Amino acid sequence: MAIYKIKTLNNISDKGLDLFDDDFIFGPDIEEPDAILVRSAKMHDYNFSKNTRMVARAGSGTNNIPIEKCSELGIIVCNSPGANANAVKEEVLFALLLGTRKFLEAMAWVKNTKSDEIEKEVEAGKKAFVGSELRGKKLGVIGLGAVGQLVAEMGVSLGMDVYGYDPFITLRGALRLDTNVTYLEKLEDLMKICDFITIHVPYNEGTKNIINKELLDLAKPQMTLINLARGGLVDLEALKEKLEKDQINKYICDFPSRETLAMKNTINIPHLGASSPESEENSASMAVRQMMDYLKNGNIKNSVNYPASDMGICKSIHRITVAHKNIPNMLGQITNIIAEEEINISNLINNHRNGWAYTMIDIDSEVKESLRHKLNAIDGVTRVRLIK
Repeated sequence: MAIYKIKTLNNISDKGLDLFDDDFIFGPDIEEPDAILVRSAKMHDYNFSKNTRMVARAGSGTNNIPIEKCSELGIIVCNSPGANANAVKEEVLFALLLGTRKFLEAMAWVKNTKSDEIEKEVEAGKKAFVGSELRGKKLGVIGLGAVGQLVAEMGVSLGMDVYGYDPFITLRGALRLDTNVTYLEKLEDLMKICDFITIHVPYNEGTKNIINKELLDLAKPQMTLINLARGGLVDLEALKEKLEKDQINKYICDFPSRETLAMKNTINIPHLGASSPESEENSASMAVRQMMDYLKNGNIKNSVNYPASDMGICKSIHRITVAHKNIPNMLGQITNIIAEEEINISNLINNHRNGWAYTMIDIDSEVKESLRHKLNAIDGVTRVRLIK
């Protein structure tokens, strides 16, 4: 029976680690690991073992992982989308209140009050901190994944008029969207009408500075912008100009930088979106389950580099998995080699995503190790596994 070695690069919730069965050993000192569990550790200079087949992120963002390098090595990178969704949703509620009610300013004023007649001073001074209610305001949600959908539903429950936009929305995501949320096809339209805009998309080359000068020029006067997703999604130079001119009410972010700390009307939260025990437990549990399923059965779920692929529990004599580039005649070459070995294929799936592909093949006969070497020799193949 195979024993899989798992290296942990951060402290991982025990609730997740407890899911590993007796086929797994894990810890920070594991050498030549089959897979790596990580939270926030920077891996761009990491020297991967030839045995490493997966990196599982106990969280949603994967900026700390060298995705392209992993793809070239045939290493599956997966994350845990939605595991921290409720925690982030609650932080959005906090941000919405900070954006419309002057709670922070008022509490700071009270703390510095020296008067012996504090009750009278509070009653006289509180008018300086009047704010408006959320009910009836327009909320724009950019990104309608697990977090964005919860935020949109929360906005509806608060009595807000909610508008959604998602450049990557899927049919399944659209069907799950609350019917009280108005979906907009253009981000420009959302910018023009919303009092609050909150961002919930991943950071990549396609979303870098998704909120740019052109969009900020269209923003409704005194709009409040909330970014609890990732740094890099907002053009800070353009935003700074709008804040200086009081054209934007506030910027509330969960990713402080020297730039944001120096910006007017900006509230910097120290990356607390997923900082709850429940969130860390959910993320670790999701990452561990995905890792076990991949190592034992070859199934891929929530990968950010290779396509989702699932053939269930491996019940055949062998399951062959091939990670490869999505290039012409790849599937033909794979099946021809198997046919030359006089092996019958009982089941097969082939999926692709963004230039990479994954083929899973179940066979009901024994195979030689030489088959794996022949498949590995195909130009464009990055990793072949024989799963018993």
